[in-house]
Amino acid sequence: MTTAPAGEAIVLYDADCGWCRWTLAKFLRWDRRRRLTTLAIQAPAAGAFLAGMTMQERLASWHLATPDGRLHSGGAVFAPLLRLLPGGAPLALAASALPRLTERSYRWVADHRRLLARPLRPDAIARADGIVAQRSRPTPP
Repeated sequence: MTTAPAGEAIVLYDADCGWCRWTLAKFLRWDRRRRLTTLAIQAPAAGAFLAGMTMQERLASWHLATPDGRLHSGGAVFAPLLRLLPGGAPLALAASALPRLTERSYRWVADHRRLLARPLRPDAIARADGIVAQRSRPTPP
Protein backbone atom coordinates (compact mmCIF):
# COMPACT_ATOMS: atom_id res chain seq x y z
CA MET A 1 0.00 0.00 0.00
CA THR A 2 1.13 3.52 -0.77
CA THR A 3 1.44 5.93 2.14
CA ALA A 4 0.18 9.48 2.30
CA PRO A 5 2.76 12.26 2.15
CA ALA A 6 4.15 13.47 5.48
CA GLY A 7 1.65 15.54 7.42
CA GLU A 8 -1.14 14.84 4.96
CA ALA A 9 -4.00 12.37 5.08
CA ILE A 10 -5.92 11.29 2.01
CA VAL A 11 -9.68 10.83 2.15
CA LEU A 12 -10.82 8.36 -0.50
CA TYR A 13 -14.49 8.89 -1.37
CA ASP A 14 -17.14 7.74 -3.85
CA ALA A 15 -17.15 10.38 -6.60
CA ASP A 16 -20.56 9.18 -7.82
CA CYS A 17 -22.26 9.87 -4.47
CA GLY A 18 -23.64 13.38 -3.97
CA TRP A 19 -24.12 12.83 -0.23
CA CYS A 20 -20.50 11.64 0.06
CA ARG A 21 -19.12 14.69 -1.76
CA TRP A 22 -21.35 17.10 0.23
CA THR A 23 -20.32 15.54 3.56
CA LEU A 24 -16.64 15.46 2.60
CA ALA A 25 -16.82 19.18 1.74
CA LYS A 26 -18.05 19.85 5.30
CA PHE A 27 -14.96 18.15 6.73
CA LEU A 28 -12.69 19.98 4.28
CA ARG A 29 -14.12 23.35 5.33
CA TRP A 30 -13.40 22.40 8.95
CA ASP A 31 -9.81 21.51 7.97
CA ARG A 32 -8.37 25.02 8.14
CA ARG A 33 -4.82 23.61 8.44
CA ARG A 34 -5.28 21.84 5.09
CA ARG A 35 -4.14 18.47 6.38
CA LEU A 36 -6.63 16.57 4.23
CA THR A 37 -6.40 15.78 0.55
CA THR A 38 -9.09 14.00 -1.47
CA LEU A 39 -8.93 11.20 -3.99
CA ALA A 40 -11.90 9.56 -5.70
CA ILE A 41 -12.09 5.82 -5.15
CA GLN A 42 -12.75 5.47 -8.88
CA ALA A 43 -9.45 7.21 -9.80
CA PRO A 44 -6.69 4.89 -10.99
CA ALA A 45 -4.34 6.31 -8.32
CA ALA A 46 -6.69 5.04 -5.59
CA GLY A 47 -5.62 1.49 -6.38
CA ALA A 48 -2.25 2.13 -4.74
CA PHE A 49 -4.02 2.87 -1.44
CA LEU A 50 -6.77 0.26 -1.70
CA ALA A 51 -4.76 -2.67 -3.07
CA GLY A 52 -6.30 -6.03 -2.32
CA MET A 53 -9.87 -4.70 -2.25
CA THR A 54 -12.42 -5.36 -4.93
CA MET A 55 -14.18 -2.33 -6.38
CA GLN A 56 -17.30 -3.35 -4.44
CA GLU A 57 -15.28 -3.36 -1.19
CA ARG A 58 -13.72 -0.01 -2.08
CA LEU A 59 -17.10 1.60 -2.73
CA ALA A 60 -18.73 0.13 0.39
CA SER A 61 -17.24 2.93 2.51
CA TRP A 62 -14.92 5.88 2.61
CA HIS A 63 -11.28 5.40 3.55
CA LEU A 64 -8.50 7.43 5.14
CA ALA A 65 -4.84 6.84 4.25
CA THR A 66 -2.55 8.37 6.86
CA PRO A 67 1.13 9.32 6.56
CA ASP A 68 2.10 6.45 8.87
CA GLY A 69 0.90 3.97 6.23
CA ARG A 70 -2.36 3.03 7.90
CA LEU A 71 -5.63 2.68 6.06
CA HIS A 72 -8.88 3.21 7.96
CA SER A 73 -12.28 2.39 6.48
CA GLY A 74 -15.92 2.99 7.34
CA GLY A 75 -16.62 4.15 10.88
CA ALA A 76 -12.97 3.62 11.80
CA VAL A 77 -12.14 6.73 9.73
CA PHE A 78 -13.73 9.11 12.24
CA ALA A 79 -11.24 8.98 15.13
CA PRO A 80 -8.07 9.58 13.07
CA LEU A 81 -9.84 12.09 10.82
CA LEU A 82 -11.21 14.10 13.73
CA ARG A 83 -7.77 14.18 15.38
CA LEU A 84 -6.51 16.10 12.34
CA LEU A 85 -9.19 18.79 12.61
CA PRO A 86 -9.04 21.88 14.84
CA GLY A 87 -11.03 21.13 17.99
CA GLY A 88 -11.81 17.60 16.82
CA ALA A 89 -9.92 15.81 19.62
CA PRO A 90 -12.92 15.40 21.98
CA LEU A 91 -15.04 13.93 19.18
CA ALA A 92 -12.13 11.68 18.18
CA LEU A 93 -11.93 10.45 21.75
CA ALA A 94 -15.65 9.63 21.71
CA ALA A 95 -15.33 7.81 18.37
CA SER A 96 -12.38 5.82 19.72
CA ALA A 97 -14.23 4.95 22.93
CA LEU A 98 -17.34 3.75 21.07
CA PRO A 99 -16.07 1.97 17.95
CA ARG A 100 -19.08 -0.32 17.50
CA LEU A 101 -21.54 2.55 17.80
CA THR A 102 -19.43 4.66 15.43
CA GLU A 103 -19.34 1.82 12.87
CA ARG A 104 -23.08 1.10 13.17
CA SER A 105 -23.88 4.78 12.79
CA TYR A 106 -21.59 5.10 9.79
CA ARG A 107 -23.07 1.96 8.20
CA TRP A 108 -26.62 3.28 8.62
CA VAL A 109 -25.71 6.55 6.90
CA ALA A 110 -23.78 4.74 4.15
CA ASP A 111 -26.72 2.40 3.52
CA HIS A 112 -29.13 5.37 3.28
CA ARG A 113 -26.92 7.88 1.48
CA ARG A 114 -29.10 8.07 -1.62
CA LEU A 115 -32.14 8.89 0.54
CA LEU A 116 -30.13 11.42 2.57
CA ALA A 117 -28.97 13.12 -0.64
CA ARG A 118 -32.50 13.74 -1.97
CA PRO A 119 -33.10 17.01 -0.09
CA LEU A 120 -29.73 18.43 -1.13
CA ARG A 121 -30.11 21.11 -3.75
CA PRO A 122 -28.03 20.85 -6.93
CA ASP A 123 -26.27 24.12 -6.14
CA ALA A 124 -25.21 22.73 -2.72
CA ILE A 125 -23.71 19.69 -4.42
CA ALA A 126 -22.00 21.94 -6.99
CA ARG A 127 -20.44 24.04 -4.21
CA ALA A 128 -19.30 20.86 -2.46
CA ASP A 129 -17.79 19.60 -5.71
CA GLY A 130 -15.76 22.81 -5.99
CA ILE A 131 -14.40 22.41 -2.46
CA VAL A 132 -13.54 18.75 -3.01
CA ALA A 133 -11.87 19.53 -6.36
CA GLN A 134 -9.68 22.21 -4.77
CA ARG A 135 -8.33 19.65 -2.33
CA SER A 136 -7.98 16.81 -4.82
CA ARG A 137 -4.71 14.94 -4.82
CA PRO A 138 -2.80 15.49 -8.04
CA THR A 139 -2.64 12.34 -10.10
CA PRO A 140 0.40 11.42 -12.14
CA PRO A 141 0.11 11.86 -15.92
